[in-house]
Amino acid sequence: MKGQGISPSTRPTTGQDAELAAVQRILDGEQYMTVYKAIKPEAEQAAELAVDLVNGDQSAAHGLAKKTTANGTKNVPSIILTPVAVTKANAKQTIGQMISDRFLKVSDICSGPAASACRQLGLSQ
Repeated sequence: MKGQGISPSTRPTTGQDAELAAVQRILDGEQYMTVYKAIKPEAEQAAELAVDLVNGDQSAAHGLAKKTTANGTKNVPSIILTPVAVTKANAKQTIGQMISDRFLKVSDICSGPAASACRQLGLSQ
């Protein structure tokens, strides 16, 4: 957007996956939001489902996949986890959770232009 002369502060720019650069842009005020999906519960449930399917335990797999997602052809059994919106307004809590989850390191997040915002939020190494 900047390359096209558009100031990110004039558009609610969002993203997904809570990558380091996005979190820093949120702290710096250049991006409105990103989505964080905690890796541990996602990985644990995916692994449990995979083991059930490999072992042919369809009933256990269906017990995990309690919801369905329409894919245009059929309803697919799904495990739905709750994503977290990361914004500057909830940054201390959500970024703190990412740090606790070891998704990102405070030393990486709080460098460069984001350092000042980290200090204001009380995020420190």
